[in-house]
Amino acid sequence: MRSPAPALLAALCLASAPFCLRAQGPSPKEIVQRADAIRFPQTDYEVSVAVTSVAPGKTPDVRRYEILSKGNDRTLVVTTEPAVDKGQVLLMREKDLWIYMPSLSQPLRLPLSQRLTGQGANGDLARANFSGDYDAAIARTEDVNGVSYWVMELTATDKSMTYAKLLYWVSRSNFRPLKAEFYSLSGKILKACRYENFVDAGGARRPARVVMEDTLTAGAKSVLDYSNFQLKPMQDKMFTKDYLKKFG
Repeated sequence: MRSPAPALLAALCLASAPFCLRAQGPSPKEIVQRADAIRFPQTDYEVSVAVTSVAPGKTPDVRRYEILSKGNDRTLVVTTEPAVDKGQVLLMREKDLWIYMPSLSQPLRLPLSQRLTGQGANGDLARANFSGDYDAAIARTEDVNGVSYWVMELTATDKSMTYAKLLYWVSRSNFRPLKAEFYSLSGKILKACRYENFVDAGGARRPARVVMEDTLTAGAKSVLDYSNFQLKPMQDKMFTKDYLKKFG
């Protein structure tokens, strides 16, 4: 039996466009959105995180936080340990970033470039919203330990973002993220992370551990361990700079 002519196939696709689009698979944006939804709930939630930072020749530094998040664009990071930093609160609201410290009378606005840097916001701690902050394209597919992954190339939509580009490995079978590489504008790799220890939490199978490696300093890394995921409604007023003192 002869195959349909290309023109006929094109006509069939025009006549049933939704079916043809589905047959092509998910769009790059949808892939990243679904991976984001696995890393973190897309609704209101609270979670605890311990960040262990390791550097050559230094004693490991352990810090603990409570994260409260509402939707995709409002996040609070409350420091609970060490005692000297207890009461510090980081607020991320869309493109705004504020920090409150008990030693200050008023919250201090920070540049967006600090959103993914520093001990308190390393890696995913301040809710790295890849689908909202980056344009996505499929660079290639790659097999890792017998599992097929999309390798997504993410380009920052805002020049103020710390990382100009990411490569992001997402499973083609279940959209679970495997790892990511973070690049500067010049194309130099700055950090690499792995998503590990998937557990049932907050209504989905999520990575309970994220290992962030500093590729510029050999042996330097931060390990983020998540626990106590709770889905719970959050009031809008909690995510305003005037409310930050109540957490201090």
